[in-house]
Amino acid sequence: MREWAMYYVDFLRQFFSNLWAFIKTIFQALIDLFYTNAIDYLNQFVQRTARFTVVDWLAYVLVFLINIAFITLFVLRIIQAIKKSKRFRAKKIEKVELLEEIENLNYKIEELVQEKNQILGMKVSGKAPTLKTSEDLSEEEKPVDEKPKVITDSRFVKLINVDEKYENDISTVNMNQDDFLSLPQLVERFINFSASQLHLYYDTKVISAFFAGLATTKIMILEGISGTGKTSLPYAMGKFFGNDAAICSVQPSWRDRQEILGYLNEFTKKFNETDFIKALYETTYRDDLNFIVLDEMNLARIEYYFAEFLSIMEMPDASEWKIDIVPESLPSDPKNLINGKILVPQNVWFIGTANKDDSTFTITDKVYDRATVIEMNARAKLVDAPFTHGVTMSFDYLDNLFQSAEKDYALNTKALDTLQKLDAFIIDNLKVTFGNRIMKQLKTFVPVYVACGGSETAGIDYFVCHKVLRKFEALNLSFLHKELNDLITLLDKLYGKNQCTECINYIKDLIKNS
Repeated sequence: MREWAMYYVDFLRQFFSNLWAFIKTIFQALIDLFYTNAIDYLNQFVQRTARFTVVDWLAYVLVFLINIAFITLFVLRIIQAIKKSKRFRAKKIEKVELLEEIENLNYKIEELVQEKNQILGMKVSGKAPTLKTSEDLSEEEKPVDEKPKVITDSRFVKLINVDEKYENDISTVNMNQDDFLSLPQLVERFINFSASQLHLYYDTKVISAFFAGLATTKIMILEGISGTGKTSLPYAMGKFFGNDAAICSVQPSWRDRQEILGYLNEFTKKFNETDFIKALYETTYRDDLNFIVLDEMNLARIEYYFAEFLSIMEMPDASEWKIDIVPESLPSDPKNLINGKILVPQNVWFIGTANKDDSTFTITDKVYDRATVIEMNARAKLVDAPFTHGVTMSFDYLDNLFQSAEKDYALNTKALDTLQKLDAFIIDNLKVTFGNRIMKQLKTFVPVYVACGGSETAGIDYFVCHKVLRKFEALNLSFLHKELNDLITLLDKLYGKNQCTECINYIKDLIKNS
């Protein structure tokens, strides 16, 4: 115990001695800096200035002023930073106080609305609009279980207007005898209709691919140079089927689902509805064909604002294609908004137009793989068509045409084996594959394309070019010329010399531009 006490006393003595030496050193350094050294500086200055010439004095004054300016600027910067920090802190406090005030105002507004509704409810029930407490009411005046009628406006203005529009309408589509067309007749009639009534001209191959795309996916991309009729094609389709297409212009500022679906304003308690959500909601009342156009869809990133639609349309059960609009439903909400969700019906297609230039974003594989791509890079020739009327057609009838085509023109074993050979070559040499999703789409696209009047080879050629070969653009093609030329040779071997014109021309363009 004695040894430990002696050790501890020595330790404390040494520690405080070192601490005092440290403090003493700091004080000595400050004395040296601001007193001793200052005197030395002054003595040196006096000694040196005795030999200064006029030029030396001018240089001294100039450097002195520069140093003073630098020190002054440095101090001002520090003061500005401190003031800016204080202002930022004050603004933050003001912002918090403003938010609290807004919250209090919202609470008061709710109280006033409830009070107004009580007054209106008493007016409706025939009672005098005087407010009494439960203590002021007599036993006869006290209601038993009766609640005052609450009159509130819906937070959805545009969607409620849609409800009122279709309130007394019969949604069943009545087709005439002339409307029961086959797929080749449908393609021909549309081309004649658009040429004779709208002065819009389309190639049979493009329209056959368009109808095959309708059967394949609910998302279509019309891609190509400007002025080739990308936007006018779904517009003409809407006119042809007697239900105008809803055209929504995509803005470069779109970054999330709120831009396309709208959002609930927490202050006004109203839902800011977009034209897109109104068009989507209207399709829930219709049994015919509906087209919603996203014009210039790649001005913003599609996988951002359209992500929810890309996801739900991968679900095999169409009854699960539900889009969340609001977290909870109210009695005043639109009729077809169930539990705050809209069910995306099967009779609607989302058609996007896309240009490839410096003002747009690159469309990613996530989007391309889920969509049918129609390439439109040239204007069709003028068609001298007789005056042709549109058609009235239900979704069920067109869907039956597609299902019949899938059965009647299904790809046989030989065609599937040929595709497997092509897929194996592309995987081994170019590290790109068809994928299960693309193969499933191909088995729908090609039969419908054939049913529209095209050949099986032409359908495969068109689909493979725009769904598989398009992935080559991400490769380092300058080192793959031999593999690309071998692919052209393989296509000629599998499908016949120069039969796959779409694929071969596309590959040659890749080689030329790489």
